[in-house]
Amino acid sequence: MPSSAEKRRRSPREKRSWDYVVRSGLAGGIAGCAAKTAIAPLDRVKILFQAANPEYQKYSGRWLGVIDAGRNIVKQQGFMGLFQGHSATLLRIFPYAAIKYMAYDTLHPALMPTPRDETSVRLFLAGSMSGVLSIFLTYPLELIRVRLAFDTRTYPHQKNLRSVIDTIYHEGATTVAADGRVAESPASALLNRFPLLKFYRGFSATVLGMIPYAGTSFLVFGRCKTALYHGLLHRETTGEVLPGYENVAPLLNVNRTVVDLTAGALAGAISQTASYPLEVVRRRQQIGGILRPSSILTLRETIRSIYRTHGWRGFYVGLSIGYIKVVPMTAISFAVWSAMKRRLGI
Repeated sequence: MPSSAEKRRRSPREKRSWDYVVRSGLAGGIAGCAAKTAIAPLDRVKILFQAANPEYQKYSGRWLGVIDAGRNIVKQQGFMGLFQGHSATLLRIFPYAAIKYMAYDTLHPALMPTPRDETSVRLFLAGSMSGVLSIFLTYPLELIRVRLAFDTRTYPHQKNLRSVIDTIYHEGATTVAADGRVAESPASALLNRFPLLKFYRGFSATVLGMIPYAGTSFLVFGRCKTALYHGLLHRETTGEVLPGYENVAPLLNVNRTVVDLTAGALAGAISQTASYPLEVVRRRQQIGGILRPSSILTLRETIRSIYRTHGWRGFYVGLSIGYIKVVPMTAISFAVWSAMKRRLGI
């Protein structure tokens, strides 16, 4: 197992090797699955709030609304109702997180070959590019997950993974065929000609939101981790312990996880604040196929609809549960990612 100092001295070529890429992707995928599983019930409730599900709007905006909504889900669908759509989440999150962290591990040494090059702008750029790449490659799975979570019906009327995929693929086709007199809009015509595009509803808002979210996450995590653990980073870089750290040197490995969790929590809170309005827009577009199956809700239409119905507060519906969900999720994700990298020797 290579030492921390040796890992820090890896050349850019070594970090582009298949062995490094596979290990980095594995570490990221495991981190993403662990984090998402920990907050799956909160994620289900948040999607119902953001997408303005009629049955759950009465719980939104209340201090105990999250708890009450969770109780209602358990009452109607049982305990596993809190994890509805989680199988699709795991199918999406493993490749998503694997690609995101793997891309960051590859871009970081390419954009910042020396510590002097590690500027805030480059950290933000590496994070945002990693996030956009990962969401582009896994977005259809994200849309399927949201559709599963939005469905509040009980068995046997509840949709499964296959039926959701089939519904998305055929959205709009029967509507146009049944009434040929209705002229198709350019967006509708595009949907019916290229059905796979239906799996990218809300993609533009997702990309716009991912840039500040992923960029801020990696930037804040990197900076906070450095500030919180200067002594540990010095030891990993030089192999030496700073004066005054001799007595606590044996505890540094234990405290490293605490640092990762703390830095990750701060990164989650700040990045969530920066990107939340666009996340609300994205959710509305993703479930737009249920409300308007024959058309695509454009970014402008969705923003206008939210503002017209709820005002500026509509862009922050579910923000409190967003913090409750994203802060621990980001903390766990970064901490497990860092721990898995140490475990895998990268």
